[in-house]
Amino acid sequence: MKLHSIDTGFFKLDGGSMFGVVPKSIWQRTNPADERNLCTWANRLLLIEDGKRLTLVDTGIGDKQDDKFFSHYFLHGDDTLDKSLHAKGFHRDDITDIFLTHLHFDHCGGAIKREGEKLVPAFKNAHYWSNEQHWNWATNPNPREKASFLKENIMPIQESGQLQFIKEGTPYADKVDVRYAYGHTEAMMLPQVQYKGKTLLYMADLLPSVGHIPIPYVMSYDVRPLTTMDERQSYWEEIVDNEYILFLEHDPENACCTLQRTEKGIRVKDVFRLDEI
Repeated sequence: MKLHSIDTGFFKLDGGSMFGVVPKSIWQRTNPADERNLCTWANRLLLIEDGKRLTLVDTGIGDKQDDKFFSHYFLHGDDTLDKSLHAKGFHRDDITDIFLTHLHFDHCGGAIKREGEKLVPAFKNAHYWSNEQHWNWATNPNPREKASFLKENIMPIQESGQLQFIKEGTPYADKVDVRYAYGHTEAMMLPQVQYKGKTLLYMADLLPSVGHIPIPYVMSYDVRPLTTMDERQSYWEEIVDNEYILFLEHDPENACCTLQRTEKGIRVKDVFRLDEI
């Protein structure tokens, strides 16, 4: 098995929304905002190369939305999904599986592309993996999440016949287990990979960045913030006890980190690139 970090560029979101009840005077120390109060975030994906199976975890925002949509998120940077795949020696048609942690637009928008007037899978040879509980939640969205669950990102996956469901309690693959979190959204999946004698946990939106490590630093986007705090407390203890490596999807600077106990609680220990493992 070999793991690759796939950079797809950056986007911006409101800093206050990203840090919830935490004051700007505190969160801006780690994630400085621009004059519009927007902070920069990465869309960093994980590519799992395992024999004949090539799995991409999440797909980023994609490029099929209109100018009005993109005007809210200020996409920027030199990296693209195709450019980063090419740098690793791959093409999107080589992808055999798309593992979707959840169906918010910044995690699954790149799963679908436009071909003329049609919306079709952007990875024509891939199975798309979700779970039935989250799929039902996303296709019948509550008012709070409706703007993040976009039908054009989701329904064409099912219509293509390429959709598959992972059953809770079962692994995704050899050396890849699936963990779950319910605070950010219903049944978000976190792939946990055994790699080079270590355990790597893909954090998705349970931990967007190193700046979010303190337990109360919960995003306003989370549908159950108190559940998120409980999940973080449990996960953080397990992560420190077992020396897990965390893969960060949205941190603009740091791809991976480890945690440690300090007098102030659990905090960051080391930060590093995936290829430094």
